[in-house]
Amino acid sequence: MELIAQSIATFIEIYTVLLIVRILLSWFPNIDWSSNPWSILSQLTDPYLGIFRSIIPPLGGIDLSPILAFIALQLVGGLVTSGLSGLSGSMG
Repeated sequence: MELIAQSIATFIEIYTVLLIVRILLSWFPNIDWSSNPWSILSQLTDPYLGIFRSIIPPLGGIDLSPILAFIALQLVGGLVTSGLSGLSGSMG
């Protein structure tokens, strides 16, 4: 169980970095999102960000949905890893 918790925590850390890179690169309008490596980054992150863009649409050109996306990712990651860690502690 500890391996699963650590794997989830590592995945969330890597995915968080990918989200940060994606959001920072969105400030540069000349990036061609259809060419590699940008298309891969877009394919990995846009579906997740799209969930939150449907909840909070961009307000006057400012997109606040990534903030909610980060909060949700950290919350779920914390719950899953602490829950799995608690299970492995009670089993051993």
